Amino acid sequence: MKTLQKTLLALAAGSLLSMGAQAAVSYGNGYTGQPYVGVKVGQFDLDVNGADKPTAYGVYGGYNFDPNFGIEAEYVGSDDADYYNGDIDAKSYGAYGTYRYQFPNTALYAKGKLGVAKTEIEGNYLVEDSNRKTISKDDTSLAGGVGLGYSVNPNFSVEAEYDKLGSDADLMTVGAQLKF
Repeated sequence: MKTLQKTLLALAAGSLLSMGAQAAVSYGNGYTGQPYVGVKVGQFDLDVNGADKPTAYGVYGGYNFDPNFGIEAEYVGSDDADYYNGDIDAKSYGAYGTYRYQFPNTALYAKGKLGVAKTEIEGNYLVEDSNRKTISKDDTSLAGGVGLGYSVNPNFSVEAEYDKLGSDADLMTVGAQLKF
């Protein structure tokens, strides 16, 4: 990952983490909207022949309007994975509407999300005549995901999630979420 991207990612994560309880809004029905931020790690499954599955890492933030409905934005990048005699990496930016179902009498919840994601895949490899070939895919499309979460306490939860990022990539992650 380039230095500028790392710096921007760190600034975005720091900005989201600095949001406080003053961001909460009461809607008069006894429920206060709740902002949250999180980090995740997992693995991309790319639709590219000969490519290993790169390790994925990401940050996300969102806002729950009520106990069920919310919005979420995320960035997920990857390390370089083996691709023939070279490497390949992926990144995805997404914006989603979310729905959570809290299972009765437990801290367990199910999560679904649907929105738009931009997925970029870039790779290069050597061919027999020592020439370097490149591959580049850029796709903006409908994306969605499903997952399970566990609320450790009212302000912290962990989640496992599967996302379908258009036709070129799938993503499996586990993450931690801090609610304000």
